[in-house]
Amino acid sequence: MKKNMKYRLVVLDLDGTLLDSQLQIRDETIEALRRVREQGVQVMIATGRHHVAAYPYWHHLGLELPIICCNGAYLYDYRARRPLASDPLTRQEARDLLKLARKHDIYTMVYDKDFVAYESANAHLQSILDWSSTLAADLRPRIERVDSFERLVEEAELIWKFISSSDDQLAMETFVADIEQTLGLSCEWSGHDRLDITRAGNSKGNRLVQWIAEQGIAREQVIAFGDEKNDMEMLRVAGRGVAMGNSRPDVQACADWVTGSNDSSGIADALKRFVLTPG
Repeated sequence: MKKNMKYRLVVLDLDGTLLDSQLQIRDETIEALRRVREQGVQVMIATGRHHVAAYPYWHHLGLELPIICCNGAYLYDYRARRPLASDPLTRQEARDLLKLARKHDIYTMVYDKDFVAYESANAHLQSILDWSSTLAADLRPRIERVDSFERLVEEAELIWKFISSSDDQLAMETFVADIEQTLGLSCEWSGHDRLDITRAGNSKGNRLVQWIAEQGIAREQVIAFGDEKNDMEMLRVAGRGVAMGNSRPDVQACADWVTGSNDSSGIADALKRFVLTPG
């Protein structure tokens, strides 16, 4: 098959994009990505997840590139087993952020260097724990309950991000305003009620731009897929941004193309249309 000369890189968000509602990768997507790679086009994951929670999918697809983790807080190389470019929270930022989470009574998880920490489980976390329990031991992410986030923050080598959520939208908006006004951190929505908080300047889009510049890949040679607000910058900087059919109207509005939902052949269809067509 003639090698595609336009796109050199496919970038994929995980939840709500590459993964269907059962947190699985659809067979037609796997086949399309296999064909894409056969044509010499590289495939990269860009996720809000910790690298330990993204690894099963990277491994399943047999990928080679490092992945963008925690909404751009770092780039992780699984082969070298270490983060590459990174901008974690400072210890003081983590301390101050935890105080605000306590003040506003917002459910929170803390992403340590090597694991995801929680004090109690909510519905979203429980779904991740249930998924994790189905994996082989060598693929299972390290997700641990801790007694005190305060102790963790003081003892951790580094903290990548906090993830906070609440069914009370007003409480979340007040929390975000407080963070932005007092701490100046980056707040990215990764779900309708879920907020990812990292150092200012971190985003999937920024990390992607840095990496492709180092690799000599032009933006026009990148096609990116996403479904949430934390994907919007990445969709804008890519030569072609593809929003999933299950994404919010504002995400679709910033994309160059809207494909089917994550529970359909949407990714495979877009890859066939834009990448797998000889040209």
